[in-house]
Amino acid sequence: MRLATALLTFPFLVGGCLIGDDPSETQESTSGTRDATGTADSTGVGNTNSPFFASLGTNGRSCGSCHVANQGWTITPAGVQAKFDATAGTDPLFRTNDGSNCDVIDTSTVQARSAAYSMLRTKGLIRVSMPVPANADFTLVAVDDPYHCASAANVSLFRRPLPSTNLRFLSTLMWDGRESKFDVPGDLHTFNLPAGLGQQAIDATMGHAQATGTKSSDMNKIVSFESAIHTAQITDDGAGALDASGALGGLDTLANVGFFYGINDPLGLNPNGTPFNSRAFTLFDAWQSSSNPKQASIYRGQEIFNTKPITITGVKGLNDSFGLPTINGTCTTCHDTPQVGNHSLSLAIDIGLTDVNRRTSDMPLYTFRENSTGAQVKTTDPGRAMITGKFADIGKFKGAILRGLSLRAPYFHNGSAATLADAVQFYNQRFGINFTSQERTDLVAFLSAL
Repeated sequence: MRLATALLTFPFLVGGCLIGDDPSETQESTSGTRDATGTADSTGVGNTNSPFFASLGTNGRSCGSCHVANQGWTITPAGVQAKFDATAGTDPLFRTNDGSNCDVIDTSTVQARSAAYSMLRTKGLIRVSMPVPANADFTLVAVDDPYHCASAANVSLFRRPLPSTNLRFLSTLMWDGRESKFDVPGDLHTFNLPAGLGQQAIDATMGHAQATGTKSSDMNKIVSFESAIHTAQITDDGAGALDASGALGGLDTLANVGFFYGINDPLGLNPNGTPFNSRAFTLFDAWQSSSNPKQASIYRGQEIFNTKPITITGVKGLNDSFGLPTINGTCTTCHDTPQVGNHSLSLAIDIGLTDVNRRTSDMPLYTFRENSTGAQVKTTDPGRAMITGKFADIGKFKGAILRGLSLRAPYFHNGSAATLADAVQFYNQRFGINFTSQERTDLVAFLSAL
């Protein structure tokens, strides 16, 4: 029964939408949308009358404000800045309930609005505000907030909107998993994506769009719209069509990729019992001997992603799941879903993105103390811990689906990697991988082709 409910597609998908937009803009297809290395495309976006493009609340927003087709179904700093310039910062995207650096902030002039929405403009970040859980086993003991906004009752967390595409591969909802639902508590294979997405849509409508209520008919139509969307890179400026010469890049293969919860799981949780295969990507095998330099580079990057040894240490949520202080892994140890690259079961991990030594001056810094031990940690975002109330979960986040990466820079939940090269360098330094210059180039070429 588990496999039957988890296979392939869901007829009732709803994304974490509801931050809205002008329908005339969001109706635009991504067909031929340019990005840094070529073009990307999406399937299933023909219904331009969907409530996805309608204002369902009181502040003018619709799903499309933060889930824009030609920005990878999220938003990018360039797209946000263009909208700010075109409207002097008055578009519905720019609302103080979550778009500004603080909810109580001056927006009376263009200059004031530029400052108030700086995190949104420069990194595509939305402010998520929530209190420290009442049952938390930790206490917030210090706040260093450049916007003088945050407190234990109102922790300000700046995060990228996740893409509202390729949703059928999700095993976790939201960066911190707060909308995830399971039919059987503790059994990750019973993840109920439709139920979680439905609730997420309601919460987003009521919160981001500041609605006074929701209509199930609107929610169902949004569900229908988003359930059809797949997004992928389709051409590369050097390699040409990404399904050329036997390669399996582009949209046709992606739309037909089989998936179930636990597929290719490295922790032995594949319900079929099939062993983990580190070669999670085989899209570009046909280019192994290609005479085209870029095609060859993309293939080499794929194999680096699949097989380059990484000594994984100090990753909360992963090393302890394996029961090992050191894991001899690869990129696909975490990005295990075949041809897609997210984790096929819900897995929140801390790879150090919110550590104090990575803090930038525009980010708040929080000091939390574990009640039982007095241990303290400083972080720019406690992540999953704000949902579970567990000190051990501070800094844990889900990983994002990798298809369609080129359209949606910057990367990571906090936009800390401006480019894919920056993201690769983060991992290179964090795990001491010692990529050569050519390996970094090839890996970026592969990631750009997804």
